[in-house]
Order: sequence, then structure tokens, then C-alpha cells
Amino acid sequence: MRPNLSSGTGSAVGRPAVRRPAAATVFGQHLGDRWSAGAGPAIFGGMIGYVHGHHDSVLKSHRTRTAENSAGHLLPHLEAGMSLLDIGSGPGTITVDLARRVGRVTALETSEEILALTRAEADRSGVEIEGVVGDVHALELPDDSFDVVHAHQVLQHVHDPVTALREMKRVCRPGGLVSVREGDYHGFVIAPRTASYDTWLTLYDLAARERGGEPDAGRFLLGWAHRAGFTQVTSLSSTWCWSTPEARQWWGDMWAERITDSALAQQLLDGGHATRADLDEIAAGWQSWAADPDGWMSVLHGVILARA
Repeated sequence: MRPNLSSGTGSAVGRPAVRRPAAATVFGQHLGDRWSAGAGPAIFGGMIGYVHGHHDSVLKSHRTRTAENSAGHLLPHLEAGMSLLDIGSGPGTITVDLARRVGRVTALETSEEILALTRAEADRSGVEIEGVVGDVHALELPDDSFDVVHAHQVLQHVHDPVTALREMKRVCRPGGLVSVREGDYHGFVIAPRTASYDTWLTLYDLAARERGGEPDAGRFLLGWAHRAGFTQVTSLSSTWCWSTPEARQWWGDMWAERITDSALAQQLLDGGHATRADLDEIAAGWQSWAADPDGWMSVLHGVILARA
């Protein structure tokens, strides 16, 4: 069943009972401060890349995303005939929704393999898009090319979000709109709060930062935008809320599978950060939470709408 994404709010702590490198102990204390000061991320083990990968459990989650539940802040600003660049289009459900509302849409991904997912969704939906492969840090696109530049859950995974935002600003026409929405993992709220959830959060934070990302990107968007040269920025927050039995079951089952079978799981195992038994315990915790009639979770996001 596709979940109903609605609203709520939240916060979180970590449990230090996981085997991890000494460097991980400074993550929560220092890396957010580095970002807010304008420094780049610490990159451990030389890893850069998308922490989730593209396992079926990840795509299953991403295919529930629509313009309404993931880019509602942008929709009032869209008009027919606009040109739009969608950065990190993935399986294409948001891209296709946006294309139905405007004119020309260009989808950007990091490889032809991933861009094929976007194209398949566009073909299935009967929507025309243009697809390009590129790097958001150095877009091979002309200045002032688009009325709108959109990114959803992208900047938390890149190694230099300020440079990425400068590039998004460059390819957006003067007076056009750059729209970004990012999760903020330590802003999530869950009840009941369990040790297995805290372990999950600690391990996810470690894995994301090991790849050069910022899992709490939502809270830093406004500062990043200012450093990228934007002067007219509206900063907002929004949430997804998992509270019905059906929504809890979907979310809990999805994360149980992701923590055991996705690229995230492989990274944690290969890096010696967790054992298979650790991951199985976290998966069981997600399923137990999903089955609890008192279970509730709010997933916080930061949002910016910035004028180029």
C-alpha cells in the first residue's frame, strides 16, 4: 500500500553500543559546526557516493514520492510553459508530476543507468522529458537556462552543497526559482523510542558522513544558500508523518529491508561498523515498531525557495 504522507514534528539521540572507528565519535559534535562555518565535509575512507544505492527497497520508497507529498512548497509557483531542471530525478515520479505542470523538463542524474529509471517512468506516464547525465557541482549546462531548478533529497548526499547551490543558481534565469528539500535525520521524532532505533540512527549517520554527506542537511539549507550567493531566500520546514497501521507497516518493512539488503547494509558490514546480527536486530526493531498500535513517527525536512 502506498503511504499517505502528511504532517508532524521531531528529535533524536544515539546509542554508542556499535563497533565503529574512533573518528565516528566526533560526528554529532563537530561536522554540523564545520558545515555552518562553510567548511567542506570530512570524508572518511575516501568514500563518495549515494549511501542508499538503488536496491528495490530504496526504489520502492522513492516511487511513493510525488510533487504533492514532496514538493508541495514549489507547486504554487509553477506555471504552464516554464522550463524546469530536476536534479537527482531517480525513479522519476516527482519529475513526471512536475512535467505535467510546466513545459520543458530536464532530468539530471549521475549515470545513464539511473537516468533510465526516470525515462522509464516518463514513458509509462506518457510524459516527455529530456534526460542528461552530469555532476551538480559542475553542470554542463548554459547560464540562465531554466525558470525553475528543483532538487529533492540531493544536497545531503553531495560533498560540497554550497558549490552545488551556486551551480543551481547559475543555470537558473535571473528572477527564477531554486527549490530544495532535504531531510534532517536528528530532527526525526519517533515513539516509542527504542535502543534499536538509536542504533539505526547512529549507524546511518556514520555511513552517510563516511561518504561525504550531511544527514542533517535540512537545518543547514538557509546558511548554504546564503554562502552560495542567494539574497532572497524563503526558508521553511515540512514533515512526513507515519501514524496509521498501514503507513507504519509500509515504513517499518521498508527500513527493515533497507538496513539488511541495500547498499547501506553492505557499507556497514564491509566497514566493520556492524555485524549481520546487529542489522537483523535493527530490522526486527523496525518491524516491532510498525506493529505497535502506539507507533508514531515524524520525518523532518528543511526547505528553501531561493530567487536566482
